[in-house]
Amino acid sequence: MDIRITVPQPGDATALQAVPHVPESPGPDAVRIRHLAIDVNFIDIYQRSGLYPLSAPHVPGVAAAGVIEAVGSGVDGLRVGEYVVYGGPPVGAYASTRLLPAHMAIPVPEGMPMTTAATSFFKALTAHMLLTRVFPVGPGRVLLVHAAAGGLGQVLVRWAKHLGAQVIGTTGSDAKAEIARSAGADHVIVGRDADVASAVATITAGRGVDYAIDGIGGQTLVRTLACVRKFGVVASIGQAGGAIPALPVEALGPTRSLSLARPSVMAYASDKTSYRVGAEAALHMIASGVATAHAERSFALADAASAHVLLESGQSAGGLLLIP
Repeated sequence: MDIRITVPQPGDATALQAVPHVPESPGPDAVRIRHLAIDVNFIDIYQRSGLYPLSAPHVPGVAAAGVIEAVGSGVDGLRVGEYVVYGGPPVGAYASTRLLPAHMAIPVPEGMPMTTAATSFFKALTAHMLLTRVFPVGPGRVLLVHAAAGGLGQVLVRWAKHLGAQVIGTTGSDAKAEIARSAGADHVIVGRDADVASAVATITAGRGVDYAIDGIGGQTLVRTLACVRKFGVVASIGQAGGAIPALPVEALGPTRSLSLARPSVMAYASDKTSYRVGAEAALHMIASGVATAHAERSFALADAASAHVLLESGQSAGGLLLIP
């Protein structure tokens, strides 16, 4: 039986409810996809909890891979039976089947496992945005990547190293530090309560990093500002560790002369040109192994709540998938 997961009202993981779902016919410029693997992301949790408000009820999920079952009128370049991946708005991936705007469906290269495509694509798209659009990373740049052992963190580390940058990662444990080092991190700062600013100052001889990427939020973002050189950039991309605090403009400058970016990969994917360019780069980097993310664990679609609990616990390292 086909199902989809709905969130009748914002709440904890128990808010996720599995309900029967009958496949729908696609309208113009849309396709129907039967999902083979669905990516679980922190944005799903933010939306489920109400931190990022959505109209209730909603079906979570922003990224997945599957096969096209039906094609609406006006759709060119896609066919029934073709394997595709996508990541971005509109939400609705937590379902056996769904309707999707045709331009969001990106053909999966021959030979790429669908689980790899599902786990990697949205992370690689995010990395492309962060490393090319928000701040152009290249040789000689020094980056700070928080949660460097996570699914996105590992992709960021490998891609930044591929571009010739030096990468300093942070992790919460020695075990995760080894994962970050395996991804290519030049230095790893370990411990949730570590004095990251002092460690960065030591590593960079007092200069600070050129660019810091923070997906933790909370007070980590405040502490991250002290890690960046003058005229450097901080990208705040999430708040797994708590809400983003109010920051007075004086925290950025003029003394520090920092730029603070709050980029959204959902907004990035909403622009058709950016999405196509980012998707092409993402799949190239996945195929080359630079941006390949591995699923640490898979759950049945009906057990989406368990996947959310694990992701929120901070104990996972790597991707989590839902399998319809």
